[in-house]
Amino acid sequence: MTDVKEDQFLEKLYDVIYKLSIISKTQSYRFKKEWDLIFTQFNANPHLIRAINVEKDKFLEDNKYRIRVLNTVKLAFEDCFHSIKTLIETLYNHFFNDSDLLKESFSEQDQLILKYFVAFKLLGDLVQYNMMDHETVPLKYNILARNYLMIKLKGLKDTEIKDNMKKIRINLNITDIKKYLNQIEKDGFIKKQKKGKSNIYKILKELNLSVEGQEKYNLLLRPLIDWPTGIWRSFFNVRELNVTVSNHDGEKIEFLNNILETAATQGYVASHYVFKNLIKFYKEIKE
Repeated sequence: MTDVKEDQFLEKLYDVIYKLSIISKTQSYRFKKEWDLIFTQFNANPHLIRAINVEKDKFLEDNKYRIRVLNTVKLAFEDCFHSIKTLIETLYNHFFNDSDLLKESFSEQDQLILKYFVAFKLLGDLVQYNMMDHETVPLKYNILARNYLMIKLKGLKDTEIKDNMKKIRINLNITDIKKYLNQIEKDGFIKKQKKGKSNIYKILKELNLSVEGQEKYNLLLRPLIDWPTGIWRSFFNVRELNVTVSNHDGEKIEFLNNILETAATQGYVASHYVFKNLIKFYKEIKE
């Protein structure tokens, strides 16, 4: 961890915010461009990431302005979360809900696979998002997405699946777990075998689209499905702020450094925490 003085830290903080401003601008534009190609018919106004504007001299010298910029970044993080939520809601509530576009683009079998396939693509890479939002992806798709690789690798007991869901804060009793697993089995993706007092589930059919379905997915949906993973890794990454700050007398600034320790962890929760508490820190200075 690097040691820096207060004025050096402000320069570093400005650099991070400037980086985030570029990411928010380019990625919000990309998201809206891809959205308009296919999803405007379902929702003309997806949640977009607000612009982050920052003037360097004012940010370094004006504490009131600095607080305003930090708050904009915090709100932009929240916007990004809701952009992803908008995408998933539109997929499962509209596009996958027997839409004409779905039926025109994919065979009946690919339509079924796609609902599981997209859940696996989205939630497999966004475990933290899945811990925060349990409602948007219907549970049967979420359960297979969460457990697919282990079921495919070695099979899982229903009790193990229950425990895996609990790790992402989805608490279901074993009766509900079995109900959703029966639905997945009925859809043809897993098979159940009795093992002692538990059922063990193994893969019956992998989440592979047909050649035509994969080509159509790559053309129609993949840019939007890949977007959340890409922006999560870039926008919610403020590791450059994982430094130790001291004033010009060499005294460590304890509250600030406690905040910045969290910057070592990538993801929405850590990034949002850092900026929420930086606002608090600079407000205390102002007071």
